[in-house]
Amino acid sequence: MHTDLNNLKTEAAPNPLLAKESISISKELRVLAADGDQCLLQSTKLFCPINSTRNTFSSSNCLCAYIIQSISTSQFIMDSIHFFGNIIVSFPVLILLWNTPSEAQLSPSFYSNTCPNALATIRTSIRQAVSRERRMAASLIRLHFHDCFVQGCDASILLDETPSIQSEKTAFPNINSVRGFEVIEAAKREVEKICPGVVSCADILAVAARDASAAVGGPSWNVKLGRRDSTTASRSVANTDLPSPFSDLSTLISAFANKGLSARDMVALSGSHTLGQSQCFLFRNRIYSNGTDIDAGFASTRRRQCPSNSGDSNLAALDLVTPNSFDNNYFKNLMQRKGLLQTDQVLFSGGSTDSIVSEYSRNPRTFLSDFGNSMIKMGDIEPLTGQNGIIRRICSAIN
Repeated sequence: MHTDLNNLKTEAAPNPLLAKESISISKELRVLAADGDQCLLQSTKLFCPINSTRNTFSSSNCLCAYIIQSISTSQFIMDSIHFFGNIIVSFPVLILLWNTPSEAQLSPSFYSNTCPNALATIRTSIRQAVSRERRMAASLIRLHFHDCFVQGCDASILLDETPSIQSEKTAFPNINSVRGFEVIEAAKREVEKICPGVVSCADILAVAARDASAAVGGPSWNVKLGRRDSTTASRSVANTDLPSPFSDLSTLISAFANKGLSARDMVALSGSHTLGQSQCFLFRNRIYSNGTDIDAGFASTRRRQCPSNSGDSNLAALDLVTPNSFDNNYFKNLMQRKGLLQTDQVLFSGGSTDSIVSEYSRNPRTFLSDFGNSMIKMGDIEPLTGQNGIIRRICSAIN
């Protein structure tokens, strides 16, 4: 039986009975308890002392139940529960308290009281980094994406190798490819100066991606905050869960669906390839394939900087037209068969996402809006909140 506390309305007894102490429980939730028995809700953990025995539940959907069957001076008495100031429950009743899914606890105002200048400090640091190197905007967006797709948005990608940690930095999709670590560390140092031990590296990553987008003319969005940092990383999950640049459309759709993202989210997020560069070995097969899904002139141009048997690390812009501006030219390129990576062009190749690509190529505002919304959704992937995880002092190491 689940009791919906949001809809529950029961008449209260006129006076509290035998209530000996009042215990605050999360925001405006208050319990009147007798004889020292308490029900204390702390963030994502519920501590449920029953008959002086404390039980801890750490699941995101755990619950604490008290069954009050009768009123007696020798029994536990709970007179009422006030929920958000207007819900009153009297005994006898079964009271169920549960915490909401962890992503619901994230909030754009999370640091308003504990570190009010955090966002401005991060923004200044990111703008400085992007002004030094325009390409860094793409790198920071990608860094956030590669973090969230591996055990959630927990900054696990930032951890260095140790005897007990297999760093995600050395996973195949990341090694000699993912970059921007020093930019996040620099932003973290600045935040630590004003609010030591308060703002997580995971949140700095999320904010940095937003600020990087805005710095090059892309969309901005309200970043939900309150993530905590992991104490682990997973190279193996990085190798399996990060989409390969050689994937077909159905594989891509499945990979994003596994993270709670739709095909439309996938196409919108792929639009970040309006920025940045790719290494030759990742698109060599495509430009030498003589396939019908690539413009011949485009392939010829790309071959100049990507020989058939050398130059693996040579770079080419993902968007040949406006490589340093956040716009919708990426989608126009796809419609002209000028996608650099296979995973770019499969989005417009006679499949189910063709219509989305076409829509974004015609309506830049729709793309920019959808991109921001999809970044918010991606930032909700399995965050650590409450008592889970830690706040790292240095993003590359556990405290």
